[in-house]
Amino acid sequence: MSPVIETDEHKALRAAVSALGRRYGRDYITRVVAEGAHPAELWSEAAKLGYLGVNLPEEHGGGGGGITELAIVLEELGAAGSPLLMLVVSPAICGTVIARFGTEDQRRTWLPGIADGTRTMAFGITEPDAGSNSHRITTTARRDPGSGDWLLTGRKVFVSGVDMADAVLVVGRTEDARTGRLKPCLFIVPTDAPGFRRSPIDMELSAAEKQFELVLDDVRLPADALVGDEDAGLLQLFAGLNPERIMTAAFAIGMGRYALRRAVEYARDRTVWQAPIGAHQAIAHPLAQAHIDLELARLMTQKAAHLYDAGDDTGAGEAANMAKYAAGEACVRAVDQAVHTLGGNGLTREFGLASLITAARVARIAPVSREMILNYVSHQTLGLPKSY
Repeated sequence: MSPVIETDEHKALRAAVSALGRRYGRDYITRVVAEGAHPAELWSEAAKLGYLGVNLPEEHGGGGGGITELAIVLEELGAAGSPLLMLVVSPAICGTVIARFGTEDQRRTWLPGIADGTRTMAFGITEPDAGSNSHRITTTARRDPGSGDWLLTGRKVFVSGVDMADAVLVVGRTEDARTGRLKPCLFIVPTDAPGFRRSPIDMELSAAEKQFELVLDDVRLPADALVGDEDAGLLQLFAGLNPERIMTAAFAIGMGRYALRRAVEYARDRTVWQAPIGAHQAIAHPLAQAHIDLELARLMTQKAAHLYDAGDDTGAGEAANMAKYAAGEACVRAVDQAVHTLGGNGLTREFGLASLITAARVARIAPVSREMILNYVSHQTLGLPKSY
């Protein structure tokens, strides 16, 4: 089936997830944020309905689908005003990496719990001094020659949801015995491990999922904490980063759709000078353009997800970056136009749009900036020389 035309199963999934999201809605998320809590009820219900693990293998408790289906889940929850950011992290990144590259024991240990919501995994890659340059990651793992254990040392920042996670999939580096160079590897690090410390980052952004800095001080891990092949770390890393970009695009599209819906409802009802303000092209045309931009971003997101699920990692890499870029831009424009449509009401708590002004920028910044995506497209797709 072409990614342009959704199957009946996908349409049914959208409708079912949308109904779940509307039962909770923006008011639920706002309350959870105000209480400093997690959206536990929504997370639990989504798990019971099979949505959290829709992309994971059936033999390990999942739905047997792919990132295509998981992206639908996140987009529709976001469009209803109740997104679950940890869908990007736990099942999409960590679940995908373990399902593709983990040992059978790692799959049995983690995937059923990730699928049914009883276990959650965070993802740690960003470092204070590395930023977009993953080659500068300094978190290192060395072998204890006596026991064969790994000793992991380093720092990570902007790690989402560590307080609700059982473990963090940490990107570190090990020394290549042949060349002495450091190469990327992934480790499953329990959050209760000795030497593992977390501290919250004070964010202006209001979100149910908190951001943390991690300090790893000679955290001792068993030999089987390493995910996959020690020599295939880069391949395994990008197997998780492509779904992250696709899911971030879905997150942004959902947020943009929510803001646009609220603006359209307001433009239909708000009457000034005997006519609804939506009758004026100065209001109607920007909203129509926002809708077009979101739909175009969704098409690229669907393409990226289908390529990834088909096993085309190279094609998915290009498409995932483009989808993330397009969705981030479309989301920011949709939110801005929604706030402008409501005028002063767009900045009130009653209508719940003002907080999205900050939240929408996340899709431009994370997990990779729009400028780095333009760098990728310019030299990978267009063949232009690198500037860095």
